[in-house]
Amino acid sequence: MKRQNQSISPEQMEAYIKKIKTPLIWLAIIFVLFIVVTIGFQLFTDYIWIDSIGFSQVFMTILSSKVLLAVAGFILFFILSFLTFYFIRFSFLRQFTPVQLPSFIAKGKMAYSLIIIASAIVGVIGSVIVKGVGWEKALKFLYFVPFNEVDPYFGKDVSFYMFQLPFIEFILYTLVNLFFFFLIVQIAAYSVFYMYRVSRSAQIHLATTFGVLGLLLAGIHYLGRYNTLLTDQVNIFQKSVVHGLSFTDKFVNIPKAYVLAAVAIIAAIWMMVVLFKGKIMSAIRPILMYVIFIVLGQLASFGVQNFMVSPNEFSREEPFLEHNLQLTRAAYGLDDIEQKESPGDATLTEEMVERNDLTLHNVRLNDSRPLLDIYNQLQTFRTYYQFNDMDIDRYEVDGEYEQVFIGARELSTNDLPDQAKTWVNKNLRYTHGYGVSMSHVNKVTGQGQPEYMLRNIPVEGSLEVTQPQIYFGEEDYPSVITNSKVDEFDYPTGDENATNRYEADLGIPLKGINKVLFAIKEGSFRTLFSDQLTKESQLLKHRNIIDRVNEIAPFFTYDDDPYIIVREDGSLAWIIDGYVRSDGYPYSEAYDGKENYIRNSVKAVVDAYSGEVNFYMVDEEDPLVQTYAKMFPDLFTEEIPEDVHAHFRYPVDLFKIQAKMYGTYHMSNLEVFYNREDYWEFPTEKYFNEDIEMDPYYITMKMAEEDKEEFILMMPYTPKKRQNMIAWMGVRNDGENYGDMFVYRFPKQKNVYGPQQIENRINQDSYISQQLNLWSQGGSKVIRGNLLVIPIEDTVLYVEPVYIESSNETSLPEVKQVIMAYEDHIVMEETFDKAVEKILKLVESGVKPEDVPEEPLDEDVEEGSDESNEEQDGSEEVPPIMNADETLQEISTLFDDYQKAMQDGNWAEAGEIMEQIEARLQTVE
Repeated sequence: MKRQNQSISPEQMEAYIKKIKTPLIWLAIIFVLFIVVTIGFQLFTDYIWIDSIGFSQVFMTILSSKVLLAVAGFILFFILSFLTFYFIRFSFLRQFTPVQLPSFIAKGKMAYSLIIIASAIVGVIGSVIVKGVGWEKALKFLYFVPFNEVDPYFGKDVSFYMFQLPFIEFILYTLVNLFFFFLIVQIAAYSVFYMYRVSRSAQIHLATTFGVLGLLLAGIHYLGRYNTLLTDQVNIFQKSVVHGLSFTDKFVNIPKAYVLAAVAIIAAIWMMVVLFKGKIMSAIRPILMYVIFIVLGQLASFGVQNFMVSPNEFSREEPFLEHNLQLTRAAYGLDDIEQKESPGDATLTEEMVERNDLTLHNVRLNDSRPLLDIYNQLQTFRTYYQFNDMDIDRYEVDGEYEQVFIGARELSTNDLPDQAKTWVNKNLRYTHGYGVSMSHVNKVTGQGQPEYMLRNIPVEGSLEVTQPQIYFGEEDYPSVITNSKVDEFDYPTGDENATNRYEADLGIPLKGINKVLFAIKEGSFRTLFSDQLTKESQLLKHRNIIDRVNEIAPFFTYDDDPYIIVREDGSLAWIIDGYVRSDGYPYSEAYDGKENYIRNSVKAVVDAYSGEVNFYMVDEEDPLVQTYAKMFPDLFTEEIPEDVHAHFRYPVDLFKIQAKMYGTYHMSNLEVFYNREDYWEFPTEKYFNEDIEMDPYYITMKMAEEDKEEFILMMPYTPKKRQNMIAWMGVRNDGENYGDMFVYRFPKQKNVYGPQQIENRINQDSYISQQLNLWSQGGSKVIRGNLLVIPIEDTVLYVEPVYIESSNETSLPEVKQVIMAYEDHIVMEETFDKAVEKILKLVESGVKPEDVPEEPLDEDVEEGSDESNEEQDGSEEVPPIMNADETLQEISTLFDDYQKAMQDGNWAEAGEIMEQIEARLQTVE
């Protein structure tokens, strides 16, 4: 049986469309309303929150700029799309009768409805793109502050490349993409029935689109000449040795930009002419001409780079290297670095030690990684407390400037027992962490544990902490409700718990419409119906401090290592470093992707109790942050409190970028710079028994021209593929000198030990390596901490703590020994003071390292005595050992006892046994 083909007639299709038209319209209306209500709800609740903490102006500036751009983008995309679709329909109506066309084209009402819907969809997409990408570029374009520095080729202010060029290019590329989309739509539409061959209006439409595209591409090519100053790419195959304008750019790529701009215009005009005349096949010629010129431009660039530049690269690129060198230094703030010479002499004396007593007594013996484990075991007290990080800072304690470790005791409700994870506990009761712990960086107890300055709950110690509650911190905190009928858990006191009430007013009041809105937003209808809430109840949102500042000012980049401080009034606050970055600084080499400009111009301070946020401008000379200040006049707080400013630290991440750049850009001789002959790199060190690249670290030291010690962030340098130390870089952190950078260079003709050389010498020291091997037996683990290079006046000292950790799960890493190196001397002692004393004795005695016995020197032997001379001479005949078997058996027994003590974690007993072994070995000698 043959199946009959059933077709739907135009009348049936029209009736069907009429039938579903009304439901479709209602569905569209409901969908649009849903989107509008959802977006409106989100914006309104966000505004309520940000207004509660005083940053509504920032929110409204961003919102208004996005709305204006979204409206402009929608109108532009909608109108151009409407004209495009309308003209396509017009072309079909002119070529065919209504009977020959589908009803959705032939019927005017239906066609216009579809055109409006399609145009609206394109308009919405355009508005999302324009407002999402363009709002910050537009505001910078409107409010930019000039740098008052011009590039050496075009003579344009740096602000042109930072603020103006990106916005202009954004407009051009947006329009180019839009018209390419229109071109594809037109080609697809006019390919039906070969319309592009027979329809005059179709040919005019295509010609117009090609013409507009040609003009837009000409604009992009014309602006492309400026981009030669922002990249080292000279063609798709090759890069130049110069970052920024190069020989090939000047003599090929910039002229090529003018030529291609002209060719694009000529090709557009040519295309329009041939399409107007209906010569469709001839339209390929202008396109082919344009493509050929692009290829020829690439080949010309390749040829000049390959055959003119490469054979004689330095002489060709020399003037451009000068610009690259100078402007990269300017981009990273390296042009004002003070260079000094350090002789690296062997001048350590007891008087020098006394003059630099504060420096030596602030040498860090604890490392943050093992210290964090110790704090989490000894200072949490409950499973729901946690230290996330150990931070280094400095304080005036009893009139003495001291470097410290500090950590915040934060609350993590994830670690509550399952039965305690109720809505009331997680939202009303457990709302905050409590207090900080602080310890000396250079002092440890007899058991190798940190010596605390602040400890326990409630907090007790050298500083007064009057407001220890931490409602805002680094934890991934959920929203909580304060001032309910439920008492907030404050801290454990034994059988009972102390309670607390949040007394700040920076939360969202949960009354009236707010209660409904935020119950919906938080997805918690318990908030709406709970009888535990009162009129004074407040919702605390965005309690993670990085999330909090990002919600307020998303245009800054924030350091991922916030640190907590104790202010003079005893309150706690977090300091977060904020960066401004750009990829538009001419001639500057990029440090990450295309980013080639960075400044730490912003410090955000978040009160750990109230959540109050203040943004401070710390580099008022930076035009980029000045531009942000013009964009958001109410963002920055002008006066920086002294007790906050005193704890500003130069950020490690920025210093690493600058120090890495300076490793190349310290060279002033262009030929040396070109060949990278004097390239400096970061040294390596053995840390946790692995060789790793050294990180910058904070030290306390006294500058040569200053009267007192200050907080310095420093990084040693070694030459490329060498391990000796060639220089070290530092940046000051205190007072008016904050951010001042300097470099001490060592003589090239003299060897100054680098960190890895010291590590290797530690490994090769027979006494130290023997002891480390002994301690690592029996299930114990020896951990070597950071090796610190400590500059003291015109000489250098090296210090490395040694941790010992037993195999027990609850064991704690303990500082048991301090290794110290100076010149050719290396010692290992129980304390820092003993190590300094031992080094001084070796230096002052004039004993050569190869003559130093493996065991500690006998303090009873006077320097210069006959006994001492005989020991150093080593020429006397060694008498045979008496009772060797019995002695060996005794030492073997002692060593077995030593291993057992180490396994049991009895460090004191193990130390006593080791002393007995050493004493017995001395009697043998």
